[in-house]
Amino acid sequence: MQWNDRFHFFAVASRAMRRVLVDHSRRKQAQKRGAGWQRLEATDAAVIPVRDTEELLALDEALDRLERLDPRQSQIVELRYFGGLTEEETAEVLGISVRTVKREWSMARAWLFAELTREAGSIPGSSGS
Repeated sequence: MQWNDRFHFFAVASRAMRRVLVDHSRRKQAQKRGAGWQRLEATDAAVIPVRDTEELLALDEALDRLERLDPRQSQIVELRYFGGLTEEETAEVLGISVRTVKREWSMARAWLFAELTREAGSIPGSSGS
């Protein structure tokens, strides 16, 4: 595959990592409901707690909503959270200032927290926290 530039590489890599984690979580959710049923030892079942799987799927859905509202904030979350980039690296990849990344990262986290908290409160059996 040809990369147009550094931004293109990191954007594709971060999106791919997000997709891998979400697909894995969806498979775990399907197994939880009996699809692909197999016997697991207790230690194997604790590798990825169900709560983390559910939270990752909720995060993915919330990120899709954020992308419709603010594509740059969504990109920053993908690069930082899924790509593992620092604020400085994210700024370089996106061609914006570190200060802008910090501000957008802070706003995106606050928005995602509100979305995930609201969503968790509407899930039956959830404590909402």
